[in-house]
Amino acid sequence: MSYKLREEYDPHITSNLKSNFREIISGVGEDPDREGVLNTPERAAKAMQFLTQGYSMNAEEILKKAVFEETYDEMVVVKDIELYSLCEHHMLPFFGKAHIAYIPNGKIIGLSKLPRVVDVFSRRLQVQERLTNDILECLNETLKPQGVAVVIEAVHLCMMMRGVQKQNSATTTSGFRGQFKEIETRNEFLKLISSDLK
Repeated sequence: MSYKLREEYDPHITSNLKSNFREIISGVGEDPDREGVLNTPERAAKAMQFLTQGYSMNAEEILKKAVFEETYDEMVVVKDIELYSLCEHHMLPFFGKAHIAYIPNGKIIGLSKLPRVVDVFSRRLQVQERLTNDILECLNETLKPQGVAVVIEAVHLCMMMRGVQKQNSATTTSGFRGQFKEIETRNEFLKLISSDLK
C-alpha cells in the first residue's frame, strides 16, 4: 500500500494566499510562470496556513481535556520541546526549544499536552518574549498550579540571514509564577533543564 499524505486547507484562504504569493514572486523580479516556480504560490499558500494554524486552536481547551486529580505536589519538568515559529517583524523563522515546569496543586496534566500548547502559540506570528508569556499564562490560568516556569532558547533567522547577520547568537527568555519566584525553586528548575539525566 502506498503512502498518501492527507492535508486539508481552506480553499478560499488558499486561493487568496496563492494570488498574493504569485504577486510577491513577480515583485522580486522572478517570472511566476517559470516551470520551477509555477506551483510555488499554491505550495507557499498551504505552508503559510500550516505555519499559522495556531490561530484556529484553543490552548486552554487542549489542556482541559487532560487534567487529572492527583495528590503529587513536586515539580514536573518537560524539557527540550522543539518549537518553530515565524517572527512577526520579518516573517522569517525562529526555532529552538522550550522547557516547561509546574508544581501541581491537586491536578496534573497529560504530559503530551504541554508540547501541544507550545505548538498552538508558536504556530502564530510571534516574538519570543510574547510566546514565552503566552505559554506561561495559559498554564498558570488553566491549571492553577502552585507555580509554573517557562524557558525558551531560540535562534532567529531574521538576525542570521539579514540585518546584523550574526550566525552564532541565540536568545533566551524566561517566565516564572508562584513558587518559581523563589530562588531555591527556580534554581532547581534551571539545574534540571541544564543537566543531562540518563
